[in-house]
Amino acid sequence: MSTFQAGILADIPEVSRYLTFSLIAGAEPRRVLERLGKAVDGDSVVIGIGKSLVNAMGQDIPGLKCFPAYAESGNDIPSTPAALWCWLRGTDRGDLVNLTHQFCDLVGEAFECESILDAFKHGEGRDLTGYEDGTENPEENEAESVAFVQGVGAGMDGSSFVAVQAWLHDLGYFNSMPAAAQDDIIGRRKSDNEELVDAPVSAHVKRTAQEDFTPEAFLLRRSMPWADASGEGLQFVAFGHSYDAFEAQLNRMLGLDDGICDALFSFTKPIAGAYYWCPPMKIESNELDLSALGCD
Repeated sequence: MSTFQAGILADIPEVSRYLTFSLIAGAEPRRVLERLGKAVDGDSVVIGIGKSLVNAMGQDIPGLKCFPAYAESGNDIPSTPAALWCWLRGTDRGDLVNLTHQFCDLVGEAFECESILDAFKHGEGRDLTGYEDGTENPEENEAESVAFVQGVGAGMDGSSFVAVQAWLHDLGYFNSMPAAAQDDIIGRRKSDNEELVDAPVSAHVKRTAQEDFTPEAFLLRRSMPWADASGEGLQFVAFGHSYDAFEAQLNRMLGLDDGICDALFSFTKPIAGAYYWCPPMKIESNELDLSALGCD
């Protein structure tokens, strides 16, 4: 019996750290993954597996693929895949720094850390622009239905497919706009989070209204702001039972169906993007269930 990694369904933490790893050439990842599976709780540490790692192990995860790259209407969407993704969740940044070293030591025999991004909760869950993030997130049973694979079989049920994008904001430009212009970009009022009935067709809320797609394109979003010496923005993280809902929304943001680009692109752009498969947990032992990868 398997269940999902609990950190996926939990509320966003006070602080997060996102790690990506490449597979060291010639390394054998199976033993490291089995050791990792016993050490990860799925709550304070959420794990995602990339397509390249699945391929290296000679396995196949139905539905897992590489993140698509786009170059549409002047908006570049980069694809930056990795073998392994790790989401560290907590309340103290120092604890996550120490946990990073422990994690890197745990997997260092086969994996090399490629990137680290620190993120944090802003207010009650706002983007750095001041707007609430994840307003239309599904809840409780609906959230489980949206985020996790169900009814497929052992090793897959309870798993999730996650889309991860780092967005870089031009906050100077955004903050120079009148409040009404900012609201028109988002499609909601910053003051009370109410949706604008007369928002422009390019407003982000209108471009990504999950119920307006056929089929409906609901995602479980767990995004958080980030800031470092290179700039600041949003680490977009969205879980689903497949990538279909995410890709439907991204295609519409880019205007691929009607030529109307999302107004978000006027002040922000993605600088990284990847897909991962988050394996389920074994109920009886609270370990990662890596049986779909041929691990014990």
